[in-house]
Amino acid sequence: MKKGLISIAVILIVLVGFVVFIQNVNLNRLGAQQYYVQINQDGKRFEDKSDNGEKYVYYEYTLDGYNPSGKEKALTFTAQKELRKDAYLRVYVKGEEVSSYQEVKADELPEGVKQKLDGAGN
Repeated sequence: MKKGLISIAVILIVLVGFVVFIQNVNLNRLGAQQYYVQINQDGKRFEDKSDNGEKYVYYEYTLDGYNPSGKEKALTFTAQKELRKDAYLRVYVKGEEVSSYQEVKADELPEGVKQKLDGAGN
């Protein structure tokens, strides 16, 4: 009886841990390389229809990104809204595709990136 209760408790702990992990970890960022960009242009606006016929709008950006050591790479990605001008983004790249991004503050930029992006820290 004791072994059965311990087994159930262990299974519950593992399940709860898995649920917490899934809720707090963006799987698109696991194993991705990080680059940094500054939104210095308007995104190109596109309209499309989903499978159910509903219209939606998205914006495409092509920007120069820099890894933490300052190496440059041209990055193209889309956003569901127009991104804030002059914002800094940490962009997650898997292979040649951007899988995710998040806005960061200028003081969060690595030194190699600050030197490359105009206006960093201003």
